[in-house]
Formats: sequence, C-alpha cells, structure tokens
Amino acid sequence: MKKIALIFTAGIGLLAACTRVPITGRSQLNLLPESTMQSMALQEYQSFLSSNKVVSQSTNKDAEMVKRVGQRIAAAVTAYMNQNNMGNQIADYKWEFNLVDSKEVNAWCMPGGKVVVYTGLLPVTQNETALACVMGHEIAHAIARHGNERMSQGLVAQGIQVAGSVALGKNPTAVNLFNQAFGVGGNLGIMAFSRQNELEADHLGVIFMAMAGYNPQESIPFWQRMANMSQGQKPPEFMSTHPSDARRVQQLQQLMPEAMKYYRPR
Repeated sequence: MKKIALIFTAGIGLLAACTRVPITGRSQLNLLPESTMQSMALQEYQSFLSSNKVVSQSTNKDAEMVKRVGQRIAAAVTAYMNQNNMGNQIADYKWEFNLVDSKEVNAWCMPGGKVVVYTGLLPVTQNETALACVMGHEIAHAIARHGNERMSQGLVAQGIQVAGSVALGKNPTAVNLFNQAFGVGGNLGIMAFSRQNELEADHLGVIFMAMAGYNPQESIPFWQRMANMSQGQKPPEFMSTHPSDARRVQQLQQLMPEAMKYYRPR
C-alpha cells in the first residue's frame, strides 16, 4: 500500500490534516499548507490578468457591480467565519474582484480570494442577485478548500513523496495536480471539481448570498436559465463538470428553508 512521506524542513512541508467544511461539517483531507495553495493561485491569477482584458471598475457599471457583490459576500463570509471560530482559515485572504471581457459563460475564485467573472456570464445572470448566486458558489469552492482537497486526493493516489527542501510549488507533479484542479493552461477557471464538491458549493453558495442580503430564491430561476442554454447543444464550460440540472435545482429547493434563515434584505 502506497504511503506519503510527510517530512518538514525549513517550515516547508505537507500538513496532514482532516478538516471540516464550514456549514456542511463534512470531513475532508487537506494535506497542503494553505500558504502554498495561495502562492500558486496568486501566480496564476496575476498571469491571467496580464494576458486578458480587465474591465475598468471606475468607468463600467458591470465591473463596479461585480466588485460590490463580491465585497458584500466576502464581508458576510468573513463575519460568519469569525463568529464560528474559523476566522483563521481565511485570515490571509486578500480579496479581489475583477470583470474580464470574454464571451465565455464562466466565473471562478482561486484560493486567497481572487475572483474573476467573465462578461459572457452577465446576459445569463441578468441581475445583481443572480450574479451573487454565481459568485457565492465560486467563493464557496475556495472557502471549502475544494482545490486543496482535489490536490490532496491526487497526491495520495499517486503516492507522492515530498522530502527535504523541495517545495510543493516547485514539485512538477504537485504543479501538474494544481493545473488539473484549477484548469490552468488555457482554461483557467474550468475547475475539475467532483460533483460532490459542486453540490456542496451550491449549498454554501446559496447561504453566502443570503448572508450578504441577496434573496437565495433567485438561485433557482438562474440555474434554470443555465439549463435552458444546454438543451440540444454542448453545455457551457461553466457547467461541464456540474451535476445534472434536475439534481441541482432539486437540492436548491430542499435547501431554501435553511438559506432563508440567513436572509436579511438590504
């Protein structure tokens, strides 16, 4: 049976830990230091912004809306985490919210709170509340550390041994796993999360938007619009690894009483 050797030197190494996802309480394996995840994410995020057209928040109302929604959700999530003794999990987050000019129907959030929304998504969201649904979902992936979980599973499956002064950020196999988890290499943001991760992000996301003062009931018609886009054709990249439309809407309907408990209109 393969084993992973976890050797710590110079403050660099794997942290073998079984953690729990906020709100759902699900137990998960997070082997990688959050600092490593954020460092690798920041590098890819900055590279992405330098090679894509970022819409100005000072002159464009849609870009300003993305920032406003993001800040409201981030503030609500931070308050929740602090109130539930989990603030240390996001203490190093440096939130950023950008709208990028692209026809892709997509959005994503990297570890550390780096959020990007594509202009191609806005005709589908149609309003600020539906945008909060998407951004809440993507932020949920980061808060739940789904990227760390996916990479940890890959490390275990491949029996990776990290020893001496070899940092994960420079380990070719670890870097490859990061690229696979976050869609790096021309498809940044096309996350390779499991369907369990996606449904969990729906769960957290609908609560996060409610905490931020957005009506979670808007999530159902939004996902129905997304479902209509995929009928009779290849689904948008945003939905390529997601659960079936019927499964997603069914879960959201079941979650609505819970989500509404967090909803305080603004």
